[in-house]
Amino acid sequence: MEQLIGTGVALITPFREDLTVDVEALESVVEHNIQGGVDYLVVLGTTAESATLSPAEKQLVVDVVVRTNAGRLPLVLGVGGNNTMLVANELKTLDLSDFDAILSVSPYYNKPTQEGIYQHFKVISEASPIPIVLYNVPSRTGSNMLPETTLRLAHDFSNIVGIKEACGDSLQTDKIIKNKPDGFLVISGDDGTALPTVLAGGAGVISVLGQGLPSLFSDMIKLGLEGRVKEAYAIHHKLSPLMSLIFEEGNPAGIKSIFESKGVSRATVRLPLVEATSGLKGKIASSLKMLGRAHA
Repeated sequence: MEQLIGTGVALITPFREDLTVDVEALESVVEHNIQGGVDYLVVLGTTAESATLSPAEKQLVVDVVVRTNAGRLPLVLGVGGNNTMLVANELKTLDLSDFDAILSVSPYYNKPTQEGIYQHFKVISEASPIPIVLYNVPSRTGSNMLPETTLRLAHDFSNIVGIKEACGDSLQTDKIIKNKPDGFLVISGDDGTALPTVLAGGAGVISVLGQGLPSLFSDMIKLGLEGRVKEAYAIHHKLSPLMSLIFEEGNPAGIKSIFESKGVSRATVRLPLVEATSGLKGKIASSLKMLGRAHA
């Protein structure tokens, strides 16, 4: 799965003022990232507000991204949930011909044991016709998939090819990197830990901020993968204020504010999320201007 090494971005779903999907803005976001040099696109992840999209809207998003991408970049589709059999059935019926892998989150809310998490992904592995990237994000799911469970899955199922690790614990990530089978990808799920994960032996990142600043973020990850530590950290330090700001009032309110500042799409989100406050929007706009001056 070398096509998933580097910078992936978890695409937003832009909305119009009336909260319908803004197709033209989504096309612009996709093109912005392709031209910016990202390595692959993740469709219908958490950042896409997929929990608030109807099945018809999800299909619309998929169709728009696939059509706009036109085969230029690898695509990953978010397919996960806390009803194991429902996810398995979905994988058996979805048309995944345009996708290189699925991204599947560890079951949320139910708080399964480690054995429950293992058995969930065993069923997903047996149902999926394409490779699977696991997604561990304890802050959202309410449970942490421990390294032992990740490594067990990585060794037992050849179509489980990587993990998007967003546990926030560098020791946990390092343990997976140290003991993983050859070819298994450890991908950062946090913008702030993306570069440290790469330098520790990880494969890259699935980023939120990266879609707003694709060229700069991609350059940082490429430099990290090449071992050019000083140059990579120089970019990391420039981006770090925005890495924090965009999550200050939740995701994707912050990244949508960046796109609004750039004139790409509105900052509209769907309830129960709310749009970024004017104060946060001002701080984000100021940080973007400072970043622009630094690279003028």
